[in-house]
Amino acid sequence: MTNELPVLLVGGRGKTGHRVATRLKSLGRAVRIGSRTGEPPFDWDDQSTWGPALTGVSAAYVTYYPDIAIEGAADAIRRFVDVALEHGVRRLVLLSGRGEPEARKSEEILEASGADWTMVRCGWFAQNFSEGMFVDYVLAGEVALPAGEVGEPFVDVDDIADVVVAALTEPGHVGQLYELTGPRLLTFAEAVAEIAKAAGRQVEYREVSTEEFVAGLSAVGVPKEIVEFLAFLFGEVLDGRNEHVTDGVQRVLGRPPKDFADYARDAATTGVWNV
Repeated sequence: MTNELPVLLVGGRGKTGHRVATRLKSLGRAVRIGSRTGEPPFDWDDQSTWGPALTGVSAAYVTYYPDIAIEGAADAIRRFVDVALEHGVRRLVLLSGRGEPEARKSEEILEASGADWTMVRCGWFAQNFSEGMFVDYVLAGEVALPAGEVGEPFVDVDDIADVVVAALTEPGHVGQLYELTGPRLLTFAEAVAEIAKAAGRQVEYREVSTEEFVAGLSAVGVPKEIVEFLAFLFGEVLDGRNEHVTDGVQRVLGRPPKDFADYARDAATTGVWNV
């Protein structure tokens, strides 16, 4: 991979993508943002945009929108990998999902493709509470979810970005699957308590049924496919299958992963949870 050719970041404006872009640019690497507003544009729903976006790039970091666990994602990944190889782009780093059968299909496609691949497999992002789907709940003072007592090793998105950049710029990562987690398990209730402590305000967790959760999302206009995906995550994936920590961050970066309490403290200093 040469410094002159850009790296394509599919989903380059997302939680991990924009962080990867910032890090690559700081290393003097050229970046091409793969999004509908990119130059050239990239749209998962319009395959005619894929070839132009892949032309003249050295590698690609691939995130699938809205999530790689969505039904049909594997078919899209298969077509994307074919187009990438047709355009001479062999170095592919895929953001995958932890404990998700549909995500595993995409991993298997990449493994069998002949590409120089790296898989970065993750579960729940810590930043979902400050940049994603749960921030409004935190601001309202009540996080109502059907999460139960299952422990989740929330992973910090900055750790993910650091691992992706290492995979894209350093030798030794081709053919590797890195499963990333935080350093400890927390229930969603415990995670919310950490946020309340860091933010210095009352934020409570309330357990609800999956049906109540789905009804609430639908009532405020959340798209059907996102509602179904979240119901799948809470109703099936959050069953204890991911209730263990891994050494992925340590293996790649030579340091421990960021703790959720440190994430919450840092996020609180930005004022994101101020009301």
